[in-house]
Amino acid sequence: MSTVKPFDPFHSKRLVYRAVEDSQEDGAFVHAIQRDAEAQSGSSYGLLRPESIKNSNDFKEHITKCLLGVIICLPNENDPVGEPKHQGNGYGNEAISWSLWWAFQMAGLHRVQIQAFSFNTGASKLYERLGFQLEGRIRHHMWFAGQWHDGLIYGILEDEWRDVQRKAGRDLTSCI
Repeated sequence: MSTVKPFDPFHSKRLVYRAVEDSQEDGAFVHAIQRDAEAQSGSSYGLLRPESIKNSNDFKEHITKCLLGVIICLPNENDPVGEPKHQGNGYGNEAISWSLWWAFQMAGLHRVQIQAFSFNTGASKLYERLGFQLEGRIRHHMWFAGQWHDGLIYGILEDEWRDVQRKAGRDLTSCI
């Protein structure tokens, strides 16, 4: 007899993951994130330029078509996590950890890939701490702040993720 019971997989220890809605609030949130030049300079391959509402809406539409496109919120709050006031609290670590759990335990994926720019050492350290392996480097991939920067490709396989979880003593049947 199975010990698996129904549960809500769309939360982690401190965060809730919900669908992107066709609402004014979600549109305003996505636009605020997209027009944050500092955040975009560390995560977007596009030329850094002022973000229009139309481009933000197009990006929001793109998110809804992704395999896992969610807005990350604090419990009991509709305010999404992503503004500068939320930085430095470990939410990125928790959200990526949850995404890996979802990918391997719920979606049945075998491999997950994530990318970073060579100047974003914080992202690289986080990905490696979570078990991602550096798989490739795209030399001179992005022009930013007057110089070329490499693109770094990280990947993690299901069995590698499971080994990290077992070594940490985590229960794989729960996302918390």
